[in-house]
Amino acid sequence: MSKKVLLCDDEFPILKAAEFKLKKAGFDVRCATDGEAGWNLICELCPDLIISDYQMPRLDGIQLLTRVRSSITTKDIPFILLTGKGFELDRDQLVKSLNVIDVLPKPFSPRDLLERVTAILGLPELAETALS
Repeated sequence: MSKKVLLCDDEFPILKAAEFKLKKAGFDVRCATDGEAGWNLICELCPDLIISDYQMPRLDGIQLLTRVRSSITTKDIPFILLTGKGFELDRDQLVKSLNVIDVLPKPFSPRDLLERVTAILGLPELAETALS
């Protein structure tokens, strides 16, 4: 069974590029364009990994993360935060203070995203196959 990944971003080109790369590698990818829709999918799917933008309409990435961490059924799901404020934010401090597994500045390479996702989910051989 393939791992379920939720992508949540309001920037359509970024969402589609990430979705394409992860689906090509064999992940079951679902997408949401705002945090509220993302939360609804999280409750429905209980994904293996959440990748969310920092700034989004209706519910931003931090608010989404807060909901995820406060629910008994979702609190342990690994969470990657995407941000266009990459140079303004301290990655290590965010990882520690927000309890996220990684912070990825935008724009990012879909290849880098795939490598991080496969490492987090313990599937490095998937990255090797998809990247070759």
